[in-house]
Amino acid sequence: MQKESLTSYPKEKIKILFLENISEAAVRNFKQQGYVQTERVSKALSEQQLIEAIRDVHILGIRSKTRITKSVLDAAQKLQAIGCFCIGVNQVDLAAATSRGVAVFNAPYSNTRSVAELVIGASIMLIRRIPEKNKAAHAGLWYKDAKNSYELRGKTLGIIGYGNIGSQVSVLAESLGMRVIYYDIEKKLPLGNAIEKRTLRDLVGQADIVTLHIPATRQTEQLINKQLLKSFKKGAILINFARGEVVDLIAVEKALRDEQLGGAAIDVFPEEPEKNGDYFKTPLQELPNVLLTPHIGGSTEEAQQNIGEDVSNKLFNYLEKGISFGSHTVPALALPPQEGAHRVLHIHRNTPGVLSAINTALSSNNINIVGQYLKTNDLIGYVVLDIESKLSSKAQSLLRKVPGTIKSRLLY
Repeated sequence: MQKESLTSYPKEKIKILFLENISEAAVRNFKQQGYVQTERVSKALSEQQLIEAIRDVHILGIRSKTRITKSVLDAAQKLQAIGCFCIGVNQVDLAAATSRGVAVFNAPYSNTRSVAELVIGASIMLIRRIPEKNKAAHAGLWYKDAKNSYELRGKTLGIIGYGNIGSQVSVLAESLGMRVIYYDIEKKLPLGNAIEKRTLRDLVGQADIVTLHIPATRQTEQLINKQLLKSFKKGAILINFARGEVVDLIAVEKALRDEQLGGAAIDVFPEEPEKNGDYFKTPLQELPNVLLTPHIGGSTEEAQQNIGEDVSNKLFNYLEKGISFGSHTVPALALPPQEGAHRVLHIHRNTPGVLSAINTALSSNNINIVGQYLKTNDLIGYVVLDIESKLSSKAQSLLRKVPGTIKSRLLY
């Protein structure tokens, strides 16, 4: 039987809210650990709904649709951490979360295989022009034709963004006999025989298939636009399983109609419906050799299980041990256990003199520090103090009075 973790705050009083139909594995993990106030909601909430729901919440779990704004964080007086059960964190105002000492975790690697496999699957379907043949067969028409239908082997795959997913796609593609080229704004070591290209135009001019694996930033907004599409190899295929904002869909529609592009697979869109069954519209509907999917690149049972376990473990470690490794907001500390002491967590504004004030406050009250750990980022500092157990409550009280304090929590 697993040893129950000791925390200063009764687990049954810690409120956890999971939105967007997060994996049942995450809910089960928390309840099995004694966090009985764990609520699971199947949809995203609007900003106003979230402001009302989050007031007494200690841990919030979301996926990609929920937006955590400054207003939401202002209302979340008890919030300790946010778990993003997905690969990105762009749905959270990270600056606001950092200034409030709210840890933000995600699962950047858990669904890479799911996305990579679907990219390869879409490549095969489109280069063989399966969407058109499938539509005809469903309509009762028999089109057995090899015209414009090709094998992947020997073709060139161009990968824009050679990170976790892009590099995995690279390995899979090469195993099928493809030539792989890639472009990334950062220097990346190639896997296998992949070749780095210095410019986007160089890459898209050579690739038979172009696949995107980049984040949504100001620099990447509508990266695939009317001008760049003119540089694509005639008849190339475009695949976007990254972010909807990085592609100009109207320009892609024209490129498909003009046969500059030979096909496209789009899984992400600039505007997406709130829930299943809602009406959905895109310029690419009804075009030949186009695959449209509802943001399911990472939606496999295996990926959701992995994400649920990964983010849950990070939240457990932060709640019960103070470990912030993997956080995008609270400075990352990997902490050893400390027997015979109580642990106090202190988050403060990153200004000169705070650590000195902490040590002075404790030493002047004859409180012995068994262990001390510190990490800072541009906005805040995170100090973990292991204190002699009989003096831990007094230490926490003193730390709350230190100038610049954002949060202080007696862990155990």
